[in-house]
Amino acid sequence: MDKIMYNKIEKFMYNCMNDSAHDSEHIFRVLYQSLSIASERTEKINYDVLITSSLLHDIGREKQYNDPKICHAEIGGLMAKEFLLKNDWSEIEAEHVNKCISSHRFRGDNIPDTIEAKILFDSDKLDAVGFLGIARTLLYEGHVGYNLYSVNNGEIVHGEQKTDEETFLKEYNHKLKTLYNKFYTEEAKEQANKYKEYAQLFYDKLVEQVEEAYKSKEKIGFITRPHIA
Repeated sequence: MDKIMYNKIEKFMYNCMNDSAHDSEHIFRVLYQSLSIASERTEKINYDVLITSSLLHDIGREKQYNDPKICHAEIGGLMAKEFLLKNDWSEIEAEHVNKCISSHRFRGDNIPDTIEAKILFDSDKLDAVGFLGIARTLLYEGHVGYNLYSVNNGEIVHGEQKTDEETFLKEYNHKLKTLYNKFYTEEAKEQANKYKEYAQLFYDKLVEQVEEAYKSKEKIGFITRPHIA
């Protein structure tokens, strides 16, 4: 890929990014992780497809925010393909980028089936593990209005059930702590496991501190929840 084409792709990415948890620095971390993983692989890799997919994988985020029924991965893949075709990419390579982007989402049913798609998936998930993953999750959930946790019958809800309210604790239990066995490449698995213990420690200490605060309510047992006039 020449510099002119790279700059066009990067500019298109910047124009689409408006989310602090999925900002341009997230994009560049994913790009650098992708290149790092690719450098350790033995099979042939299409670097034009990998670089472009990494740069454009989250360009559909704003459309998903505006309509939660839309999958940012699916719409982002189509947006990327349309952009690339307008910039003289072949149908085959533009479609390859589309498939990489459309299959990078953890919650999606579209499974990555090429090495470029698997590297993109793993690189994006590496940015969701450890302390960095927690920090980005808190940014995102603050943006969409989720709480840290919810309380039911005086007990903190950890979100093990899919029907539980959307909170950080639910997101941790349904996604963040389950990522470590979802990677496709050994390079990403090894890297992710370095951060697994740190993330669990943060979660445990957060819950411990919240529970400590709630112990005080027993001293004024006739009040179940604060009331505001």
